[in-house]
Amino acid sequence: MKETSLDDNFLDCPVAGVQKVVRGKWTMVILYFLSQKVFRFGELNRKMPMVTQAYLTKELRMLEEYGLVHREVYPEVPPKVEYSLTEMGEKFLPVLKALETFAIDYNEQR
Repeated sequence: MKETSLDDNFLDCPVAGVQKVVRGKWTMVILYFLSQKVFRFGELNRKMPMVTQAYLTKELRMLEEYGLVHREVYPEVPPKVEYSLTEMGEKFLPVLKALETFAIDYNEQR
């Protein structure tokens, strides 16, 4: 890790730029599920019953905007929409795995 002084601007921290990408309340959970398979919106919504459809849509759009999630719309009636990880989203998986390992260890310690 880079040595920092108290005079350094927090925006110079490489993690600060990523923090805005993963700041959503359900972002990590969404990325975790999408790391397992491609999901249609309804499937993902059923996996997360405590999240409203509007909030899930907002989080998915934010992840799409940041380039971690791909949204595929199929031209059929009713519309079929699938969500998957992009190449950049796949690069985040080791971080997600490390967080998963930490979470398991942390919960066992408590």
